[in-house]
Amino acid sequence: MADDSLGIEGYSEEDARFTGSRFATVRDAIFANPYPSPLPRYDVTFGRLLGGAFLAAAKRAVDSHADLRWGPDRKGFRRLLHPNGVCLTGLWEITEKTDYSGYFRQGSRGLVVGRYSTCCTETRRGHSRSLSLVGRIYPTTDPEHPTPQPTANFITQQDLGGDYSASINEAVLRNAPDTRSWRRGLTGIPALLRTGLVFLKADKQPSFRQVYQIAELGKPPGEPTRAPEFMQLTVDPAQPVIPGEGLDFRDEVLAQIFDPGDPRPKRKLVFRVATSDQGVTRGIPVYERREIINWREIGKITFDNAVASYNGDFVLNFNHPIWREDRNDPATATRPPKAGP
Repeated sequence: MADDSLGIEGYSEEDARFTGSRFATVRDAIFANPYPSPLPRYDVTFGRLLGGAFLAAAKRAVDSHADLRWGPDRKGFRRLLHPNGVCLTGLWEITEKTDYSGYFRQGSRGLVVGRYSTCCTETRRGHSRSLSLVGRIYPTTDPEHPTPQPTANFITQQDLGGDYSASINEAVLRNAPDTRSWRRGLTGIPALLRTGLVFLKADKQPSFRQVYQIAELGKPPGEPTRAPEFMQLTVDPAQPVIPGEGLDFRDEVLAQIFDPGDPRPKRKLVFRVATSDQGVTRGIPVYERREIINWREIGKITFDNAVASYNGDFVLNFNHPIWREDRNDPATATRPPKAGP
C-alpha cells in the first residue's frame, strides 16, 4: 500500500519488472541531484516503525532486486532505518587465492555501487551510531556496458545497537554484526526490538546477511556454490583520518575523495575485504555476540567517486539476500523468490 509521505514501501509492479542492472544507469541517477551543503539529516521515528509500511518495506527488501525504485511520482521512497547516506562507485577486486566460487574467486574484478549510511538518525562522530556499507557488484569493468546484467548485493554493518568509532577508519563492518541493544538508549531500544520482530516476519535471520550472491555471480550454472560464512570490510590503514569534532560521516567519506569546493575526485577510498568460515553466535537477540576467528584478507574495494544525493537516499535500492539454511544451496531458502507484485 502506498503512503503519500513515504512513497511505495512494499513490493510493486516496478520491482517485478526488474530484469537486470546497468552500472551507467545507476551511476547517472545517483549523481543527478547532489545535495547542497550543509547536508540534510532525515530522522528515524518509532512511530513510522509501528505502521504497516515497515513490514511491507522489510518484505520488499528481501523480495526486490530492483536497483532504482522511482515510484509513480519519480520521488522514490523513504528509508525507514537508514535514511542518511552517501553513495560511492568503484571497483571490487579479489587478489588472493580462495576456495570460493563466483566473484570471491581470485582475479575477480567488477564495478561496484555502494551506499555508506548509518542507523538511525545520528550521523555525527562522538555519538553512538551504527555505520553500514551495502553494495551491488557488477560482472564487468566497463562502466558503459550496454545491456542490463545480473548483480550481487551485500550488506555489512557495525554493531546493530550502535558503536562509538571515532572515524570511519575505525569502523568494522560485518555481514553478521553484534547487537548490544542498550547503546540505543531508552528511546532507541523499542525501535531496535520492533525492527527485529518485523525482520523475523520478513525473513528468518534479522541480524545476519549471507553473501552467497557474490559467490554465485559469474559462476557457471553447473558449478556448486562455495560462499564464505562471514565477510568483513575495514578502511585500508593507508587512508588518512579526516579531522573534525562532531563530523558527519558523509562529510568524512566525501573528504577522503574530494578537496573542499572542488567537485573533481582527487583521491580514492579503499576498503579491505576479509572472510572467515569459523565463528559462533552467543547470547540472546538483544545482546548477541559473534566470536569470529581466522579472518583472512582476500581483496579490496576501491571507491574513486562519491556523492550525497536525493536519489541516493530515496531512489537507490539494494536487495537483502534471502536466508538459506545452507548458504550454498538455493533449495534451502526460507522464503521463495517473488514472482510478481
